[in-house]
Amino acid sequence: MESTRVNEILAVAEAAAFAAGEWIGKGQKDKADAAAVEAMRREFDKIDFSGRIVIGEGERDEAPMLYIGEELGQGGEEIDIAVDPLEGTNLCAYAQPNALATIAFAPRGALLYAPDTYMWKIAVGPRAKDAINIDASHTENVVNVAKALGKPVEELTVCILDRERHQDLINEVRAAGARVRLIYDGDVFGAIATSIEHSGIDLYMGAGGAPEGVLAATAMKCVGGGFQGRFNFRNESEIERATKTAGVDIDGVLNLDDLVRTDDAVFIATGVTDGELLKGVSNGRAHSVIFDGTSKTIRFVETIYREAGDDTWSIS
Repeated sequence: MESTRVNEILAVAEAAAFAAGEWIGKGQKDKADAAAVEAMRREFDKIDFSGRIVIGEGERDEAPMLYIGEELGQGGEEIDIAVDPLEGTNLCAYAQPNALATIAFAPRGALLYAPDTYMWKIAVGPRAKDAINIDASHTENVVNVAKALGKPVEELTVCILDRERHQDLINEVRAAGARVRLIYDGDVFGAIATSIEHSGIDLYMGAGGAPEGVLAATAMKCVGGGFQGRFNFRNESEIERATKTAGVDIDGVLNLDDLVRTDDAVFIATGVTDGELLKGVSNGRAHSVIFDGTSKTIRFVETIYREAGDDTWSIS
């Protein structure tokens, strides 16, 4: 993907983060999310491209903006877009770490249309990409990933979303001897953190949103990480919708090539609240990470915006 396009869409993520940042700690997650959605939609429409939402805020009758199938931009290059304008709405509302504005994009037709259901996910960084197997036991995955990373199981950290449905998973991981890092919202962070050495997270496992699975998978595909998923449907309606739209075996294992059918993809996250990977928005500053599939790189970017009429830069 051309650097100009990446920079244009980086600015979209930053705008969403700044908009959500106005609601940090105010206990109103819906208003924070709406602000991020509106800002993202507005900025997308300024770009000279033909963007199409494939992962968004819901179906057309469920969301006023950034709904699945919505067309964005001024016309031009055809791009498919997956968004979570505010990943971790509760984290933002209650000023907790790791709220993010996230965008993944790729050429038209390259990203899976994931239905609004659950997905069981397992993710690791590049060094352990061949060590995971979603059909194996949790213990086997823990042991195999530790071996691939060259560390004792006791030093392995597994990130898991803190939900009642994961109690058996948590118990088994701890019984295997590994450390458990619980997160309370926003599982895109947990998955992408496995590919960044200083994050302290080695392995991500658990069930979360399928749309968020596509976002995380895009990041992992960009840098050669490992990701597997399987839909975890809650009702017949979700199965019917997936059968019509997903275009994959809805009962099978979803590998990276099923979720992201190109190497020419990009994932961008901008921090809303401070976290382990990214600083939150503050005083005109935005801190972002870019996973670029073309260059196979991870770049951290800090952007400083000046107010109109302000002739000074504050860099410290």
